[in-house]
Amino acid sequence: MTESTDPADTRPSPATLAVWAGEDRYLVDRATQVPVVHSVSFGYDDFDEWYDVATGVAKGHIYGRNTNPTVAVFEDKLRILEGAEAATSAATGMAAISNSLHALLRPGSKVVSVKDTYGGTSLLFTEFLPSIGIEVDLVDTTDFEAIETAIAAGCDLLYLETPTNPTLKVLDLPRLIAAGHAQGAIVMVDNTFATPINQLPLSLGADLVVHSATKFLGGHADALGGVVAGRRDLVEKVYHYREINGATLDPMAAYLLLRGMKTLHLRVERQAQNAHAVASFLEGHDRVTRVNYPGLTSHPQHDIAARQMSGFGGMLSFALDGGLESVKKFLPHMRYAHRAANLGSVETIIGPPATTSHVECTPEERAALGIPEGLVRYSTGIEGIDDLIADLTQALDAV
Repeated sequence: MTESTDPADTRPSPATLAVWAGEDRYLVDRATQVPVVHSVSFGYDDFDEWYDVATGVAKGHIYGRNTNPTVAVFEDKLRILEGAEAATSAATGMAAISNSLHALLRPGSKVVSVKDTYGGTSLLFTEFLPSIGIEVDLVDTTDFEAIETAIAAGCDLLYLETPTNPTLKVLDLPRLIAAGHAQGAIVMVDNTFATPINQLPLSLGADLVVHSATKFLGGHADALGGVVAGRRDLVEKVYHYREINGATLDPMAAYLLLRGMKTLHLRVERQAQNAHAVASFLEGHDRVTRVNYPGLTSHPQHDIAARQMSGFGGMLSFALDGGLESVKKFLPHMRYAHRAANLGSVETIIGPPATTSHVECTPEERAALGIPEGLVRYSTGIEGIDDLIADLTQALDAV
């Protein structure tokens, strides 16, 4: 787990932080890049020094399941980008989410969240947490009054995801965070789609922010990872749970995520530009019945997104006329898109929720969550925009 040592009076731009933040103290022998430290254990000649590090009195590393130098740099970079007091990592995004929930909740606790969370998160709320006596109330995602009513009825942890996966709904973070805090709840926000380049939930009042680092943070589809950042006291609890339960981020994965984060600002900026152009094109196509992208003025929560986000991101989704059968005909014709269960990479990635975000759910469960079988999730890459639109054109024509 890494903690803040930043001077409060200076903060470089996110583009600069993505390149430089958190790396100085781990550069060795005049290297300009952070090394990959594969050592499982770390040795000490002096017992007192060893004991102080082992008990947390002094900084250092003891055993790889707990902390690692390469992993610490990744945590620190994300902590600084999010403006957090502390951060800790996990082996995957779902490990970061589930570890946080299990660390902060007990039997009898109550969670309030929304129906549009990522499929794995949704199953935690509908299957795993209730099985250990934790009450979960899932409310219509954009009915903010209903969410506030559910919070007022009792809430220990408010879990928000915005924009949502895969419907790209946007939650009013300042409003809902205030409602959660009025009830004394911990407020946790999944910031995976927005990234710290486009949205800073902690600056809007959230207590914790969580990422699937596998996605936009890494950006190259070659490393799994998750990270939680926010209030030091809460992150310490999550770290303690993770170090004992063992969902540790691998040092090589941390290195790959770090390397990817160097270009985070550039990638996200280009992906957002491409996504806006693609969404605008799809909105005018006669074979597309619906486009979900917060950057479109037609998006129901566009004004909210414009207030709390500095950019609208690289994710969108759209529904095809003809439903799932049209999707089946459309997907094979895409040339510049991986048909795969991932997102946030430099390459465009495409797929329906039935095989990606909500593969764990039945068609009936997806329907209950407002996810039609004809929906296509589109993670925009950094390719030339003319090529992406031409590719979509020929694939839609084939339908």
